[in-house]
Amino acid sequence: AAAVVSAVRAAGGSPTALRRAHARLLKDGLALHPPAPSLLVSAYAKCRLLPDARRVFDESPSRDLHLYSSLLAAVSNSDAPYLVLPIIRRMLSADALQPDHFVLASIASASARLRSLSLGKQLHGHFVASPYSGDDVVKSSLIDMYCKCGFPDDARKVFDSLSAKNSVVWTALVSGYASNGYTDEALELFRSMPGRGLFAWTALVSGYVRAGESVSAVELFVEMRRDAVTIDDAFVLSAVTGGAADLAADIHSAREVFEEITVRDIISWTTMIVGEAQHGRAGEAFALYDRMILAGVKPNEVTFVGLIYACSHAGLVQKGRQLFDSVKREYDINPGLQLYTCYLDLLSRSGHLSEAEELITTMPYEPDEAAWGALLSACKKHNDAEMCVRVADNLLELGPKYPSTCVLLSNVYAVNGKWGSVSTVRKLMANMKINKEPGYSWVEVGRESRLFHAGEVPVDMREEILVFLEELVSEMRRRGYVPDTSSVMHDLEEHEKEHHLFLHSERLAVAFGILKSLPGSVIRVVKNLRVC
Repeated sequence: AAAVVSAVRAAGGSPTALRRAHARLLKDGLALHPPAPSLLVSAYAKCRLLPDARRVFDESPSRDLHLYSSLLAAVSNSDAPYLVLPIIRRMLSADALQPDHFVLASIASASARLRSLSLGKQLHGHFVASPYSGDDVVKSSLIDMYCKCGFPDDARKVFDSLSAKNSVVWTALVSGYASNGYTDEALELFRSMPGRGLFAWTALVSGYVRAGESVSAVELFVEMRRDAVTIDDAFVLSAVTGGAADLAADIHSAREVFEEITVRDIISWTTMIVGEAQHGRAGEAFALYDRMILAGVKPNEVTFVGLIYACSHAGLVQKGRQLFDSVKREYDINPGLQLYTCYLDLLSRSGHLSEAEELITTMPYEPDEAAWGALLSACKKHNDAEMCVRVADNLLELGPKYPSTCVLLSNVYAVNGKWGSVSTVRKLMANMKINKEPGYSWVEVGRESRLFHAGEVPVDMREEILVFLEELVSEMRRRGYVPDTSSVMHDLEEHEKEHHLFLHSERLAVAFGILKSLPGSVIRVVKNLRVC
């Protein structure tokens, strides 16, 4: 055993040295004797050589829990976490082994990465009935799983059962609440957290950015700086910069900074590509991608998310198909749920609904709320009533948590006369205390900036803006404009719906911009909700 440990450790994480050590163990007849198989599996996994790890596992004459634990830990942290399922089945049936706490933690980690709530719940039930039900490591993994799957309240129940709470689980739960849109709960939990460090602040700020609350994210960052928190990790800066970018059109300045970088890595290239895509500049995003490839930089999954996002908003379906196919074929990248959702959005937006539905039902991940929501929104846009109801039922069964999803569901069911389902959605919103996040529009005119909420006209310009909007709408109607009230809540009278649109936050911002700007000026309106 000492010779085996010494040989594997001497490899020092080098694939070549590890294979040499493995060959020597085979020659000496030690490779198949414990603890060699489990040590080799772990070492190959650390070198990102999963096929080699799997080969050692398969060739082992006897497979115990320690060996299974090593392989499952390797697979759960690999690019193919879905491979844990056949390994678990083999462990339970072929080798008749019951999982210990190490195995349970690895399965929880894989469930989190797969966003598989069903697997996670089965695991949780087994864990509670097992002799290891008090293990805090497994509980921490379950907290992460529930947060990643979008159920932070379930994570909180596990969190409350912990015998000792360290900063890692506090931070995981704060991040889980914030990134799933429960920003009030995240902030309350954060305020009660002992010893808030940089990682907790980063989790909160980045969560607010992901939830679309960029103004609050920037304010929190300012508060963090006032608390004199030492920034020795760049991730929080990256997150708050992303939040700041949502508040203003800064894309040209960003490009200037990018072009001044002498040595560009994959992060700088990808950040710029995604930025161009988010601003609807598909041509610029693709040109940057071509330059990146010529520079010899290998793209990662996020690069392709940006590129397919650009295809989605430019209607370039065939280009998107080619890019998605190249992810696995040319770059050996296993597409994650985010990339699948982005590709699904491209197909849905462009009207390829059958292809999109086939994708969502065959992809190797359980579709989340964002995926079903993208497909439902497209079905509604393209007036496919039958698919609308079918997709809506799937989304409702998932248990939506975002206000925008609930409003979309309610409208879809109302349009199709499914009043029982409308009532179910309204009860869901009431039970979860969901209130639709108010949309707002932000406009800058010279040195003055204003933020407008729907229906709220600033007192100092109320008369001026309302008169101007009346003139605009009158001229629009004269030219054939008919208000599209299909997206307004269906329990309003038609004149109420039109009034709702009349005082839309974006209209108020545009009116303010025109009234306050010189003729010929550029007026940029930025919104907090991507889909309004």
